[in-house]
Amino acid sequence: MSSLGTRTGSLTVFAIAALLAGCAAAPGQRMDTPAMLQETGGDFSTEPAQQQTIPITDINLSLVRKMRTEQSTAALPPETLALFGKPTPYRVGPGDVLQIVVWDHPELAAALGQPAQNGKTTDAASGFLIDEKGDVQFPYAGTVHVAGKDVGTIQKELYSRLSKVYQKPEVTVRVASFRAAQIYVDGEVRTPGTQSINDISMSLTSAINQGGGFSPNADRSRVELVRNGVTYQLNMDELLKRGHNPSNIYLQPGDAIRVASREDSGVYVMGEVNKPATITPMRNGSLTLSQAISDSGSFDSNTAATRQLFVIRNSTSDSPQVYHLDATSPVSMILANQFELQPKDVVYVGQGGLVRFNRVLNLLLPAINAAVTGAVLAK
Repeated sequence: MSSLGTRTGSLTVFAIAALLAGCAAAPGQRMDTPAMLQETGGDFSTEPAQQQTIPITDINLSLVRKMRTEQSTAALPPETLALFGKPTPYRVGPGDVLQIVVWDHPELAAALGQPAQNGKTTDAASGFLIDEKGDVQFPYAGTVHVAGKDVGTIQKELYSRLSKVYQKPEVTVRVASFRAAQIYVDGEVRTPGTQSINDISMSLTSAINQGGGFSPNADRSRVELVRNGVTYQLNMDELLKRGHNPSNIYLQPGDAIRVASREDSGVYVMGEVNKPATITPMRNGSLTLSQAISDSGSFDSNTAATRQLFVIRNSTSDSPQVYHLDATSPVSMILANQFELQPKDVVYVGQGGLVRFNRVLNLLLPAINAAVTGAVLAK
């Protein structure tokens, strides 16, 4: 039994010695070679595994300058520029109510009100209702198709028809109730919902303001405008910086606006930080690497290997990118403060080799203690 105990003790010492030898060079180590991802054909595939090389790019002054230059000189997409324009006259549609007055002819006065619908009174103002076909009925003018026309065009049409009955009639046309054209505002605004377009052209900013303005959780860099099935991504602050006022984007009937939440643009901070968490960007959508580290409680002084600071980008795509920063020098924080993160980036702070050894040792200690105890009892 004593020889068994001696053998067990020797194996225990050998295991610890091997573990120490394996971790001796670990503190302060850095991954200098590109990371490798192993790809297989599936759990039951017999095809040989393939490796995908992911290059690691150092974060330095040249990289930061290059990224800033690309961002500042990138031209706005032509489809975005096409959204800007000048206000246009309101064009009536089915459901709108027109007030039509022919002066000095009270017999042609507008209807006193709209007929009840399903036993309920309508909310439309008094006047001539444009039916579902886009037509309106007016005495001595007959059926006039007015949908898609502005009030000036409708006035000329009525004048032309009434001139056959009256000599130089004075006709006035105005929209008494706007009900045909609507837009919808959703997402991070204080009062989302449907808004009616009237004779004052509605811009993007006025629609957001009528929705109560941005909520505290709104991401102003991610405003979506959906028009005719096409989604346009708009960064409100970036547009202003480039001299393009969002107030010059005028909405059309059926447009939908969605303001994204800052939580949807979060960055994941993991590894040896004091408070691993998902960090949300500022209201303008910006978030630097230094801000993310600061918001996560900074590095864990007991466990972090500050040379091992990585940013993983496009991690869910076929071509992820990995950036590395050696944060041992205070000067490196200047670079971190200029390195802009993107939504869904992963910030990872590595652990020191001694920490890895201690954690592995804690896993082995119960087995080691059990082996030593057994050896002692066997003597």
